[in-house]
Amino acid sequence: MKQNPFLVIAIALFTIASPFTDLLADSPNIIFIYADDIGYGDLTCYGAKSVSTPNLDRLAKEGLRHTDGHSASATCTPSRYALLTGEYAWRRKGTGVATGDASMIIEPGRTTLASILQKSDYRTGYVGKWHLGLGRPGMSWNGPIKPGPKDLGFDEHFVIPATGDRVPCVYIENEKVAGLDQNDPIKVSFDKPLDNSPTGKSRPDLLFRTKPSHGHDMSIVNGISRIGYMSGGKSALWDDESMADVITAKAKSFIEKNQKRQFFLYFSSHDIHVPRVSHPRFSGKTEMGPRGDAIVQLDWCVGQILDQLDQLNLTDQSMVIFSSDNGPVVDDGYQDDAVAKIGSHRPAGPFRGGKYSNFEGGTRVPLLVRWPARIKPGTTSEALICQIDFPATFARLTGQKLEENIGPDSFDVLDALLGRSQHGRDHLVEDASLRSLRVGHFKFIPASKGRPFNPATGTELGNSNDDQLYDLSKDPGETKNLAKFYPEKVAEMKSRLLGIRESDHSRPEYKSATQK
Repeated sequence: MKQNPFLVIAIALFTIASPFTDLLADSPNIIFIYADDIGYGDLTCYGAKSVSTPNLDRLAKEGLRHTDGHSASATCTPSRYALLTGEYAWRRKGTGVATGDASMIIEPGRTTLASILQKSDYRTGYVGKWHLGLGRPGMSWNGPIKPGPKDLGFDEHFVIPATGDRVPCVYIENEKVAGLDQNDPIKVSFDKPLDNSPTGKSRPDLLFRTKPSHGHDMSIVNGISRIGYMSGGKSALWDDESMADVITAKAKSFIEKNQKRQFFLYFSSHDIHVPRVSHPRFSGKTEMGPRGDAIVQLDWCVGQILDQLDQLNLTDQSMVIFSSDNGPVVDDGYQDDAVAKIGSHRPAGPFRGGKYSNFEGGTRVPLLVRWPARIKPGTTSEALICQIDFPATFARLTGQKLEENIGPDSFDVLDALLGRSQHGRDHLVEDASLRSLRVGHFKFIPASKGRPFNPATGTELGNSNDDQLYDLSKDPGETKNLAKFYPEKVAEMKSRLLGIRESDHSRPEYKSATQK
């Protein structure tokens, strides 16, 4: 057959121009394991000594351990929004921590990380905690629950609607409440009680698993009081102790069903979010109480996935990524001895703050990447990477170019993610109660009137009446404010942060509909 000379030239030029052409011919299966509230210092491979995480350590040993990886926010829903859309959540109203009955936050049909991979013929699945809203205002939980993950690029899903401490306490499988008896319809309210059923506040004597320390004193399900009110749906209620087993089995089932084709699995663990009620076989595995035991349970879940990849001979052709949606919190609403038994353990490692905080511990989280066919084992990277970069990064991995009106804040960091470069993004807006700015090793936190400390959670929030500037290369714990010594640097970073906030994007190639 006679070859088209122009096609030959085009292929040759593409091969020269793209250092990742070798990846495109055999793009990997992608398994993204997203933990909840895991801090930088909660894993052995990041320095923890009070808990053992052998399966996560295996990922680090066989792959790449990032030391400057970040969630897009210091709280859950905004991080998950940004990861899927490539847009900072603070650019959109209604993207704060979602209630259990929130409508879907991301508009149906919007291009997401999942739909980008779907476009490259990946089979896409979501298992575990969702917390991005479902349905529309006033939706009934007793019929089809949509829009949902299917409308954002996931071919199938089995999800926890919000969090374990929020009603409704049921699983949603492919747009339906799993195991629902239609003769016992579900009702949900976050405004007022639905009936005269006892609550955690009125009948604390009925709480036999854990009791609230602040809030979390409404409907009682499985001996635990939650946020919000719920009635009905008794046959569909989850069992907290078996939650990790249930969602891990669903994740493994998805892998097995799709082993003969490329797939993307978004496996969103609920551990170690409250209420921390692990399976009895993990009870007492650490000296830190339920929080430590939940870390061990999470590590077991990861091991189950890794073992299955081995058994199906999928390890070499699969990229496994592990990270967390925000930094750690010790007391997040229940009396589970987490504070009393923490001992010398430092959940955020060398960093200050944690979940909800403007300090580095709010978004600096573990980021492990293993792809045996392409990543050198046992390596470490200091490149600045954020989960918001996944849409642009995986578009490139699968030979696509991110459209100019997609992912306004998503950068292609594929070289850094796979350890082929020590250079990631050049800046990052860290999102908590404030917007802070990282540029290289400098961190700028603008002045605010917010409270500096949350006594309920025990978290330093990083608020101050004065501007703050830290050199993280010398002071990772943000203990020495350099603002008064470097006024020009403060002015420079303040101006850059303002420019990013006033714009509708930070990715240079991005063009909104109004710019076209």
